[in-house]
Amino acid sequence: MEKFILGLAIGMAGGALVVANNCKLLNLVKKNQEDLMQKAECYIDKKLEELEQSTSKQDKKPAKSQQSN
Repeated sequence: MEKFILGLAIGMAGGALVVANNCKLLNLVKKNQEDLMQKAECYIDKKLEELEQSTSKQDKKPAKSQQSN
């Protein structure tokens, strides 16, 4: 998913530079790209937090062989 988002952002940047001759349109495209990149960063950060929380919960569970001693 992260590779798709990165490819989308790069494609938008390349396409915008080819098409945008107008200064207003170029500024609008840049603003939209920044918004998309912020949303992608938030999504990636959220997924990393979920991954860290799930691994920390698994690390806290004691092994059964240690409890039987």
